[in-house]
Amino acid sequence: MQSKWQVPLHIPMAMMYHESKFRRSAKPPRRYILGLIPWKRRSSAYGYSQAINGTWGEYIKESRNYGARRTNFNDSMDFIGWYMGKSARIADIAKTDAYHQYLAYHEGWTGYRRGTYKTKPWLLRVASEVVETSERYKAQYNQCVGSLDRKFWTNFIG
Repeated sequence: MQSKWQVPLHIPMAMMYHESKFRRSAKPPRRYILGLIPWKRRSSAYGYSQAINGTWGEYIKESRNYGARRTNFNDSMDFIGWYMGKSARIADIAKTDAYHQYLAYHEGWTGYRRGTYKTKPWLLRVASEVVETSERYKAQYNQCVGSLDRKFWTNFIG
């Protein structure tokens, strides 16, 4: 995903954490009629990435990843990498800008360009949390990346 879409690993990981808490079958909360009767969900968002049906379909078409599933971790990471790359092109957001990448991810490209996030203080707070989480993941990754790149026998022997 990193090399395919040229995005830093820590940002999609942070976005996924804040979207689904790494739960494969995460869904948005249901609405309730009269506060008691379960009704429809607020959106079609589903899986690790919380991708909505339309955008997931667009990803499948453009990436040609026809067997991709929102409940598959790797597919969901690939989706977020694809989305970030497209956000860089469509909305001119740097792939290293976790804050604005998350806002575009949450609001969609049209909503982001319209600035719909500006009236949502809770979303701005979450975007800041995504930045903090991504920085923590970046530091953790940088601590162990050297050992991840070594050959198996080097790790095994010490």
